Amino acid sequence: MPALPELTIRALIEADLPAYKALRDHALAHHEEAFTSDAATEAGRTADSYAGRLGREGNDSFTLGAWRGDRLVGAITCERDPRTKVRHVGHVVGTMVHADEHRRGVGSALLDALIARAGADDELHQLTLTVTAGNDAAERLYARAGFVRYGTLPRAIRVGGRFIDKHHMVLSLR
Repeated sequence: MPALPELTIRALIEADLPAYKALRDHALAHHEEAFTSDAATEAGRTADSYAGRLGREGNDSFTLGAWRGDRLVGAITCERDPRTKVRHVGHVVGTMVHADEHRRGVGSALLDALIARAGADDELHQLTLTVTAGNDAAERLYARAGFVRYGTLPRAIRVGGRFIDKHHMVLSLR
């Protein structure tokens, strides 16, 4: 088997939005239970509609992408609320890895990079996320990085008429 190109992690920029949308559409279509968003609705969005995830003036959100050569194979976003009382909390959302990259360390590399960037921000004190009940691989990934489950929202999402819980997790940065 030929060696894979080395993985590069970097913040996404506007020029990356078409690749981000393609990866997102793929992830939503292949892992419908892992996301709160649904594939049909998101497929109708334009690539530019995700620009807010890149961060701009007054918006400290950011999205990191994992690249193999010129192919985006994974992404993760940290969203921040602009309200003063909750600016110390970052929300990890939209963690996704292309199906043919599973079990190759992409998710770990992205999560480690996000935690490092968040930890370098003196205003951020903790990160939160939700993970769909039954997505054991994702929950183990987050637990290995230090996230701790602090609750479960029963019947958080409905997929195909079936309700699925979401586990809430938190990581203290300082």
